[in-house]
Amino acid sequence: MSTAKVGFDDWVVQTGATAADATGLPRTETRPRLAPEALYGLAGRVVETVSPYSEADPVATLATFLVASGNLVGPGPHARAAHDEHPCRFNVALVGPTNDGRKGTSLGAPLKILGDVDPEWAARRIASGLSSGEGLIYHVRDPHEKKQPIKERGRVVGYEAVIEDHGAEDKRLLIVEPEMAAVLKRMERESSSLSAVIRQAWDTGTLATLTKNSPLRATGAHISIVAHITEPELQVNLAETERANGFANRFMFLLVRRSKELPEAPSVPDAQLRPLVEAMREVLTCRPDMPLVRDEAARAIWADLYHDLSAGKPGMFGAIVARGAAQVLRLSTLYAVLDCSPVIRPSHLGAALAVWTYAEESARLIFGTTMGNPIVDRIEAALRERGPLSRDQIRDIFSRHVPAERIVAALAFLESKGRARKHAEDTGGRPVEIWEAVTP
Repeated sequence: MSTAKVGFDDWVVQTGATAADATGLPRTETRPRLAPEALYGLAGRVVETVSPYSEADPVATLATFLVASGNLVGPGPHARAAHDEHPCRFNVALVGPTNDGRKGTSLGAPLKILGDVDPEWAARRIASGLSSGEGLIYHVRDPHEKKQPIKERGRVVGYEAVIEDHGAEDKRLLIVEPEMAAVLKRMERESSSLSAVIRQAWDTGTLATLTKNSPLRATGAHISIVAHITEPELQVNLAETERANGFANRFMFLLVRRSKELPEAPSVPDAQLRPLVEAMREVLTCRPDMPLVRDEAARAIWADLYHDLSAGKPGMFGAIVARGAAQVLRLSTLYAVLDCSPVIRPSHLGAALAVWTYAEESARLIFGTTMGNPIVDRIEAALRERGPLSRDQIRDIFSRHVPAERIVAALAFLESKGRARKHAEDTGGRPVEIWEAVTP
């Protein structure tokens, strides 16, 4: 059997190790193209207005506006799939270089527009610093009652319920997380409930933990996330568990980069922002508090699209894009809401599909070329991000929780595939084995 055609499982039989199949292809440096249909309606007007004044990738500006406006409109407008409700609630991870991604600059103008529409939302319902599931629930918590004894002449004659915590009146919450890598690291802690709570938030908005003494609970929560991360950080820190348990496919991962250099970037003139603010105010006036359905033409298009959107795809890439049908349904609902339309039309479905196609192609580039085993993937990503590392430094990536023989097998596998190489470094004593990545 040729080594080039076998996976890690087969290859490491010689070493006694076990792992997942290797299915990756050489990494390419191409980037998806955003179809013009994605710039439909108000979202497109925002991008076209802002882009000349911003170094941000138009994709990042579009994604930020979609996620934030979906949070602003709240959980009322939604679509249905069987018994499941799908409101305009999204999680997006903007994936780009630290210095050249300009991810943070994509926040300014969209949040300025939406903040002018609803200053109270902008002041109180935008947060950052995801640290725990309990902390996230706290920001959208339900009222909490406790029983208080009723006393007469020093004797307890009964109990009455009193409100101990009035909870959060507004259940909308936009999380802006500029350091998603730190969040992923926190989620690896054994006691962390953050992953589970984020999954609950995307699914139903009903949040709770299994902590015995925690009274925290939230119903009707409408939580949206805009996160920023580099591609190497994502490869290193997105643990196998989060890829497999559905956390990752509740995000859309979008590759972004700086669109242009503006040494003295100006603000978008108020005169150009004002019509967008008024249009968004109109959206909040006309938004339906009921399920949106597709019109006849959109139903026919959806019938053609549904098989490919819902069909399982192989490997890690397939796990990341497994909720394609739900993501497109939610996006098409938001485009309809932004259009003040009571139904989802073909133009809304086309815009949604264009955004999702970009997200799917981004995921293919990010995840579709990895070797398919979490230990192998994390080592290779670390070598590419941090440069040459010693064997001890590689073990430190896993906090020394991975047995040495698994590290040896993973490194040997990378070497056999031409993805990494080693050399001995003279230290004056025993030579140190140094590993570095090989450009595919």
